Amino acid sequence: VQLQASGGGLVQAGRSLRLSCAASGSIFYINTLGWYRQAPGKQRELVATITSGGNTNCADSVEGRFTISRDNAKNAVYLQMNSLKPEDTAVYYCALRGKLTLSSFLRDYWGQGTLVTVSS
Repeated sequence: VQLQASGGGLVQAGRSLRLSCAASGSIFYINTLGWYRQAPGKQRELVATITSGGNTNCADSVEGRFTISRDNAKNAVYLQMNSLKPEDTAVYYCALRGKLTLSSFLRDYWGQGTLVTVSS
């Protein structure tokens, strides 16, 4: 399974960006899709997740500004980021928790990351 993230870039504070991530390869079941980020000198942190049933969870720091969504038919996840702040600057990673086959265990897969830079 490979995850390809896109949509990062340089943007001014207050503007918006939309990240996309598509999973390719053979996968039997996707449980949860999510976005994480890692700022320079900091640990990777959760941004938002969405389950197969559509339940979402997001970090307090992005609540009300970021929205996660998914397209099950495309095995894709999106992150709409509004009202961006300089502190949102980070490499954003998409992640998938799923099963390759009916009998395999759930495991996590990670994309390569896309850089988001927010200027003040």
